[in-house]
Amino acid sequence: MKKSLTRMFVKVIPSLFVLFLLLPTNNLFSQAQQGDGFLAFAEVMPEPVGGLKALYQNIVYPDIAKKAGVQGKVFALAYVNEKGEVDDVKILKGIGAGCDEAAMDGIKKAKFSPGQNKGQSVKVKLSLTINFKL
Repeated sequence: MKKSLTRMFVKVIPSLFVLFLLLPTNNLFSQAQQGDGFLAFAEVMPEPVGGLKALYQNIVYPDIAKKAGVQGKVFALAYVNEKGEVDDVKILKGIGAGCDEAAMDGIKKAKFSPGQNKGQSVKVKLSLTINFKL
C-alpha cells in the first residue's frame, strides 16, 4: 500500500508542477492587484530615476530631529502610477520628529521609472525604507 501511494505521488506531483508552469502569468499578476488598482508586484518594479541617491536628495532632515538627535528608518509605501509619478505615500512605520513627513515629501517629489508587466506600464505599490542618520 505504501509503495503504491509513493508511486502515485511521484507521478502526480510533476504533472501538477507542469500545470502550474503552464498557467498564464497575467493571471498571476492580476491576482496581486488590489481594489485600488495598484499591483503588489510587477515583472519590472519601479525605480527612482537617478537611483536612491536622487531620491535622498529630495529629503530634508528636519531641524527638530537634528536637535533632538532622532535617527532611524522610516518605512513607507509609495503608490507609483503607470507614468512613474507618485500618486500617494503612506507611512507604515515612522520615527517622528518630522522625519515621517520629510520622507513623504521627498518620495512625492521623486520621479520613478514605471513598473511593467509584459512590456506595458502598470500601477504598483512600492515599499521604501528611508534611513535618517546624523
